[in-house]
Amino acid sequence: MADLVAAVRRGDPDEVRALLESGADPETLADGLPVLCLAVAAYDEPVAEALLEAGADPLRRLPDGTTPLLRAVDGGSHLLTYALASHRTPLPAPVREELLARARHWTQAGVEAELRRLTGLTGPIERIRVEDGEVGWWCEQLTLGGLTVRDEHRAVLTSMEARYGIRTPFDDLVARALAHPDRDHVVWSDVVFTLGRRVDEETWQWSRDLLNHPDRLHRLLAADLLLSLILGDIATGRAPFWERGRELVPWAEQEEDPEVLAVILQAMTHDSAPEIEAVGLSHLAHPDPRVRALVSDTLGHSEDGPSQVRPESLTAVLTLARDEDPAVREAACRWLGYHRGREPEVGDALVALTHDERQPIRICAVSGLAHRDDPRCVEAEHRIGPVDPELPFDERLMDVWRYQRRREAASPS
Repeated sequence: MADLVAAVRRGDPDEVRALLESGADPETLADGLPVLCLAVAAYDEPVAEALLEAGADPLRRLPDGTTPLLRAVDGGSHLLTYALASHRTPLPAPVREELLARARHWTQAGVEAELRRLTGLTGPIERIRVEDGEVGWWCEQLTLGGLTVRDEHRAVLTSMEARYGIRTPFDDLVARALAHPDRDHVVWSDVVFTLGRRVDEETWQWSRDLLNHPDRLHRLLAADLLLSLILGDIATGRAPFWERGRELVPWAEQEEDPEVLAVILQAMTHDSAPEIEAVGLSHLAHPDPRVRALVSDTLGHSEDGPSQVRPESLTAVLTLARDEDPAVREAACRWLGYHRGREPEVGDALVALTHDERQPIRICAVSGLAHRDDPRCVEAEHRIGPVDPELPFDERLMDVWRYQRRREAASPS
């Protein structure tokens, strides 16, 4: 059993699984606690999941009266709490109430205040930013007197309330998100995800009304919520607001904050209303590249399809393809690659982009040429350069090969 403890401490999920499959007890103790508690304390989701799959009990009552699940809540681990809570479905009602009460206590008390209360210390708190490279979230991890917690308790409470069918008031969720004013923070992201899954008219109207708030953070959250509502509920496929981005035109015309404006534009691009194109063109020379990078996606929404775009829209995209900002150029490159009009300047612009300093843009441009059946894609492919083998394979790298196969199939034998 010492091998299992050592593997858990090392954070080696493959070894943990191998030992468990060989007969190791998932309830093995380390310092008087089940090894699941070690994984929880280390925020090690893969190891915790391996132990759960082998039968570790997240509800095992410990000497201090807690459980591994409650320790995950105390540690402020949003994903770990969800993993432990969803392992046994459904949780008994008293366990659910205990979980929610614990998360609510941390949310109301505040992480720093509760950390000082538990340790009895008044000294400086060590703070580090912890990022989830896969999801893109981040949180703050606080350590004092050997006790470490993360500031995800509002996300824990939000996701667990939603899981158990509790419809938390809109204003309460807004307050939780604004306590962590960053679109990439776990709490902000979880609030947006939770409200976005409601896809009801009431939530749409409340979010839209929030765009009138004098504070930019409130408007940023409103724009993020509206974007989420437009994308819809990925679990059910419901997206009743997909074609209602046009309702945001008045706010896109008057919004002065570039981050808020960029999110509003992103939400609007999923609508096909012609007035959205005019809004995009009005921001062609916007000083902030985050806004200019969204302009291409607002263009080409004519009822005749992308091959019949208006001349001023095509001219705008060609201008964006020469922008100083790489994100703007890449967005323009994608638009040009999907455009099916036969204008020669489109192919010429893509060829120019195959010389771009950034490899993703070169890949996009070569792919666009291949999709347009432009023979210049063959020579341009060599300009892509070596691709990092550690990165996921990019299917667009096969587009020149597919172009050549099409040519061969079309040639008389």
